[in-house]
Amino acid sequence: MQSIAIYSKPSQRPSDILSQPLTLPCGATLPNRLVKGAMSEFLADSRNRATEKHATLYRTFARKGPGLLFTGNVQVDRLHLEHGSNVVIQGPQDAKALAALKAWSSAAKAFGGQVWMQLSHSGRQTQKSINPAPKAPSAVKVNLPGDRFGTPVALTSDEIEDLVERFAHAAGVARQTGFDGVELHAAHGYLISQFLSPLTNLRSDRWGGDLAGRARFLLEAVGRIRATVGADFPIGVKLNSADFQRGGFSFEDSQIVAGWLDLAGVDLIEISGGTYEQPKMANIEGLEPSFDPTISKSTQEREAFFSRFAPEIRRSVSRAKLMVTGGFRSAKGMAQAITDDGIDLIGLGRPLCLYPDAPSGLLKGELHQFEPWEHRLRLGPGLLGPHSPIKILKAINGFGTMNWYNEQLLRLADGLPADPKMNFLMAFVRGSNRERRVARALESDR
Repeated sequence: MQSIAIYSKPSQRPSDILSQPLTLPCGATLPNRLVKGAMSEFLADSRNRATEKHATLYRTFARKGPGLLFTGNVQVDRLHLEHGSNVVIQGPQDAKALAALKAWSSAAKAFGGQVWMQLSHSGRQTQKSINPAPKAPSAVKVNLPGDRFGTPVALTSDEIEDLVERFAHAAGVARQTGFDGVELHAAHGYLISQFLSPLTNLRSDRWGGDLAGRARFLLEAVGRIRATVGADFPIGVKLNSADFQRGGFSFEDSQIVAGWLDLAGVDLIEISGGTYEQPKMANIEGLEPSFDPTISKSTQEREAFFSRFAPEIRRSVSRAKLMVTGGFRSAKGMAQAITDDGIDLIGLGRPLCLYPDAPSGLLKGELHQFEPWEHRLRLGPGLLGPHSPIKILKAINGFGTMNWYNEQLLRLADGLPADPKMNFLMAFVRGSNRERRVARALESDR
């Protein structure tokens, strides 16, 4: 990687800012401000246990110096997966499962950083091949072309209480097996995000209605986790800045919920956004025009997707640290987010799929910028491009881009280098075939 940015005598180099340690409210200290963001690994075995490939992949990331590594989403219910190869923590774990989790955490911490387990439940965004009738807050189907997702069934109150306990149980297992913290995935249209949005939570009981009711699941899960893991164990929450859908979870809602999370004692709030229907988290346009919330005109546009929301969210948060993942491509932009926008941690996701050694270069001041690859992917310009009016092609572009990066992670997990020249359509086909194959294996193993 070439250093292609030129500095104009700044008072403090970006590498100095990125190398600063950070102490969290619970007392834990991170060695620097760089975080390997959560990305689904697709590496679990047919019983949804971690494997040796998790250790290989995370040792690769850890070797290059990020202060914190997030796992991909570890699910709390085997019938509600984002992908059939997700790791699942559900009920008592057998000896092999516990040993694999310990090996995973040990590899991720081998070079002095921390590793947190991201906990999730896919709800209505569970693919039909895994569960044709998934549970969700309400029976609102994912609005995407094709037959990828089934119509969900509304959860009962007892089932909701059970899910709160599942999250707490999984957090306890994370601590038991050597992980340094947990992050609840309350963004991107997964279950907790579904509870928060008035478009997907149509309930009239205590788990729905106004914002306080829609946020109850998240806040009770945080409280139950804290009671399980203790005061000195970091808890983070990945929260949408907005769903970018008209009538959905709004930026104003996000500010209020962030304040409630701060009062509840979370240590970190990761600012994100979007759902499968409006995948802003991947910088991809959805099938319908996005509804972009208006924020303060004084807020400057940043290179990262969600940095512009941080100054306003900071007004509602006094204790918890803030993190943004998505869109960072330069050391200068990362340092600017920390010094100007009230952001404490910089998350790197897709760049690490191609440049796993990027954190080392950023921290040493040897790397100033790396090339984004999104513009080289997808099906091309015009009718075939990411803004195509043909909905099925837009969906292929969205899922295909994600598959392309997933294929890079699989190469790293095999000890191979990334392949930037990988064909987009071939990656899409391989990913789709893998999903079907894994779903069949899961069904036969249940």
